[in-house]
Amino acid sequence: MTNEYNMALVIGAGLSLLAALMHVGVIVGGPSWYRLFGAGERFVRAAQAGRWFPALVTAGIALVLGAWAAYALSAAGVIEPLPLLRPALCAITLVYLLRGLLGPFTLVGTGRSVRFVVVSSVVCLVYGLVHLFGLVQVWGSLA
Repeated sequence: MTNEYNMALVIGAGLSLLAALMHVGVIVGGPSWYRLFGAGERFVRAAQAGRWFPALVTAGIALVLGAWAAYALSAAGVIEPLPLLRPALCAITLVYLLRGLLGPFTLVGTGRSVRFVVVSSVVCLVYGLVHLFGLVQVWGSLA
């Protein structure tokens, strides 16, 4: 890799990290935050009842997003290359793009608010496009 960092992937990493931290914030904020951020009513009721699965699922999502941030930083040249960097970054980009494009169709009727479906789909599409832009730029240098 070159000595310069790929700024699109640095931004993509920051976006993934921001999303991870927001998920942690939802866990800390509790049921009102689950509702505010558009979780389904089942999750909100479970969090209100003190059940563990909303926090566990949300923490799992935060961990995945944190790992995705690390992979973007690796591909950007900020940290050492991580294993399976090219296929992982392709998969991350594809997941963001598919979630952004298909979310409005696949999440309807799942108990999530319309606001959540629309906003999260737009956010994921933007994240995916940022990753795609960076991926295209570094493609030749990825192992």
